Amino acid sequence: MMDGEIFTTTLVPSGNMTPNYSMTLAQKTTFAFVILLFIFLGILIVRCFQILLNPYQSMLTSAWTDGLDGLEFDYAFA
Repeated sequence: MMDGEIFTTTLVPSGNMTPNYSMTLAQKTTFAFVILLFIFLGILIVRCFQILLNPYQSMLTSAWTDGLDGLEFDYAFA
């Protein structure tokens, strides 16, 4: 660049040129996929907080008694 020369950038459109802001099909698909992932992440976060706040709500009552027969026998010798 010489002294007195005006520096113009290529980022600014010159004249009547309008920038093209339309998204391609690949960009639209990626954007939709990312949105779906965020929705899925939100559902998982809500479900995890529900389990943390009340862990016994989703546990089946039959699961509490499964396997206790062997434990009672083991504790009898302790």
